[in-house]
Amino acid sequence: MSVVKAKNISKSYNKTVVLRDISLTVESGEVLVLLGRSGSGKSTLLRCLNGLEQIQAGSIEVAGHEMIYSGEALRALRRDVGIVFQQYNLFPHMTVGENIMLAPHLVKKVPRAEMARKAREVLDKVGLLDKFDAYPDRLSGGQQQRAAIARSLAMEPKLMLFDEVTSALDPQLTGEVLAVMASLAQSGMAMVVVTHEMGFARKVADRVIFMHDGRIIEEGPPEQLFSEPSTPEFKAFLAQTD
Repeated sequence: MSVVKAKNISKSYNKTVVLRDISLTVESGEVLVLLGRSGSGKSTLLRCLNGLEQIQAGSIEVAGHEMIYSGEALRALRRDVGIVFQQYNLFPHMTVGENIMLAPHLVKKVPRAEMARKAREVLDKVGLLDKFDAYPDRLSGGQQQRAAIARSLAMEPKLMLFDEVTSALDPQLTGEVLAVMASLAQSGMAMVVVTHEMGFARKVADRVIFMHDGRIIEEGPPEQLFSEPSTPEFKAFLAQTD
């Protein structure tokens, strides 16, 4: 079953074309990694899948929701799609537990006692059960990012989107966050990941897409793409990342 169906989508900012006739699917339980240089359209594509950016052509269906740019339709979509950014965006005046409980309480009207149980459950998944009552400024960058992942998981999404979530972290903290993401992948969570972490792409991705100038120019399982890149653009990209 496909959790993402994007057909012939295009996106422009004024006269600048950012996405050019993109089509892709993501199956239930699949991990799709988007690779490409800065400005290739990866993050814009990810944001289009959550309705944060509006396409000018084509169609998108995510987690059974047809992409319609109305408040009600977008709220319904985002109940089933979690997204984690480079910035953690945790509320500093709230504890980690309170940050995690907020959206399910407001959006799904989950009782506080049930939400506290769920918050502890997802914190345990990301290795932060002991930080339930801590404030974000007492956490390392890696811990804050894991808390942000737990916050998305508390909504029980059908799809998780990750946009360069480790790019602001040092190598040790990056490893912490990538381990959590790998664990999520093993649990069967469908994921679309924009990253420069080639080791993650090689080991965890079911499929890799390489984007260049707003287009998908290579696509396939990582063992195939990394061993036999077929375009000069991808060969040059790999040469710079090795």
